[in-house]
Amino acid sequence: MNRTMFILAAAVGLAAGDSPLWALGGLSPSAAWAQPVPIPSIELTIGEPESPAEVVSSVRLLLFLTVISLLPAFLVMVTSFTRIVVVLAFLRAGLGIYQAPPGSVLIGLALFLTVFIMAPVYAQVNEQAIEPFLRGEIDQVEAQERAAGPLREFMLRHTREKDLDLFVRMAEIENPVPNELPLTVVIPAFIISELKTAFTMGFMLYLPFLIIDMVVASILLSMGMFMLPPVMISLPFKLLLFVLVDGWYLVVRSLVESFA
Repeated sequence: MNRTMFILAAAVGLAAGDSPLWALGGLSPSAAWAQPVPIPSIELTIGEPESPAEVVSSVRLLLFLTVISLLPAFLVMVTSFTRIVVVLAFLRAGLGIYQAPPGSVLIGLALFLTVFIMAPVYAQVNEQAIEPFLRGEIDQVEAQERAAGPLREFMLRHTREKDLDLFVRMAEIENPVPNELPLTVVIPAFIISELKTAFTMGFMLYLPFLIIDMVVASILLSMGMFMLPPVMISLPFKLLLFVLVDGWYLVVRSLVESFA
């Protein structure tokens, strides 16, 4: 293992036009191969707790790591990311090009649009919960309650009453107050509302491209060109239409303004 790593390092040095590594150190090749390569060691020890407080701290750490592992999925579902990424997926399907732009580009665009849209909510969470907690003015429980306030307000603003009433009724909550509803009720109502809105916007985007496909297919059929795939002819027209109307500007503006 050490010899292989040294050979690779020497090859890199030769490719860069430098002297061999063993020459720099005044060593022969055989002596250089015999030199061990320092690798840092990492030790993880598990011991018995000496007090109940240490047990509680260990459990809290375990729960914290679990929450951290689920945090990306949680943040994706309670922000504007769901609507944006579904609409962009409909757009790519309508254009008929499933490899351009790549999925990583669409995900990146959705993430940055989400950061832009959620910036005011994050500013409220930071001012009301994060900064007081870091200054030691409030405890962890109160910080969580304060942080949930702006997020709940954002989700309720974009949740249909029909979807919210569904989960309120299933949770058997009497005389519900919107700003006091638990997140376990608000989040699923918000998600299905976002999916409904995203599918509606996606259909409106898909419809013009579908019309172009139907027109091209009808023309080819009338000309007797049965063996020519309509997609080959309709794709340039769809791309031309999308570019002429400045499609990316219109799509992004519609997505951002839908959260206004």
